[in-house]
Amino acid sequence: MEQKVLRVGTFAITCALALRLLSAAVLDKTFRVALPPEIASCMVFLQTGRFIRPSNIIFSVQPMQPPPTDATEPSEPAEISLPVFSPEDAAALKITSSFPYSADLPALLTKPLTWDLTEASPTVLIVHTHATESFSNTAEYEETTAYHTLDTQYNMVSVGTYVASLLEDNGVSVIHDTTLHDNPSYNASYTNSRRSVQQYLQEYPSIQLVLDLHRDTYEDEHGNQLVHTVFAQDTTYAPLMLVVGTDYSGLEHPSWQENLSLALKLQTQLETLCPGICRNINLRSQRFNQDLSPGSMLIEVGASGNTQEEALRTAELLAQGILSLAHGSSAS
Repeated sequence: MEQKVLRVGTFAITCALALRLLSAAVLDKTFRVALPPEIASCMVFLQTGRFIRPSNIIFSVQPMQPPPTDATEPSEPAEISLPVFSPEDAAALKITSSFPYSADLPALLTKPLTWDLTEASPTVLIVHTHATESFSNTAEYEETTAYHTLDTQYNMVSVGTYVASLLEDNGVSVIHDTTLHDNPSYNASYTNSRRSVQQYLQEYPSIQLVLDLHRDTYEDEHGNQLVHTVFAQDTTYAPLMLVVGTDYSGLEHPSWQENLSLALKLQTQLETLCPGICRNINLRSQRFNQDLSPGSMLIEVGASGNTQEEALRTAELLAQGILSLAHGSSAS
């Protein structure tokens, strides 16, 4: 009898130890399962020696935790620092005009520029009213008349193509109109380019900047071409001139001072990039189709005596100046 009791007791102790170890292992797993209350009560008794009624025991199921990942939280976009202009900056700017005008240059320069040229839709339009204008014929291209060619690799279209590519490479969507508006009729060139700009503005109302790229002409009294260059940073550049049309001729152009405000900002940025690159801002009585958009400018990139290489170097500075204003400007 005593041996039977001993065997039963030993068996009971062995089972209890096994159940205790099993319960500890099961309960310590992160993927615990829900157990029937009767078994749960037995496990508590084996672990603690306390008897708890099955109805009072709840073993919650722990959810599976996802494995850690190496994914990092997306970083906040870098804050864009907008250029700020001061009234003192306006004192360094010079304007050439053949007629009297009234404009508060410090106020126009410091007025915030509220645009974003990096939007998805096209924001910049480049046209060439005098597209066939070309440079010193060092490449021996075929001329139609002196310093003019239909070859878009050497006329003003080539400059526009370069500016457009630089802007596009930096997130600005550009439409480049390569139409030769001055061919076959030079006298109809502004009428032709006006029609083109109107069509683009109607099709793409997102356009905020319209650039009409030309090259100038320097001649002496005998008609000989004069060479005007800017030497900076150990490099020779063609000079650059911003031309702003007005309503002085009597044609309607109510927003010409908006265009002047933009020209003042761009001139300041260009002179910061390369002092001396710009000639005086040229205020003209004609409007040059700039009445079509408050973000319009006619820009003379070099002159006929310059080489195309010099003009393209200047075009790169022009693109940098535009990009510095791509997100607008802040109030001083």
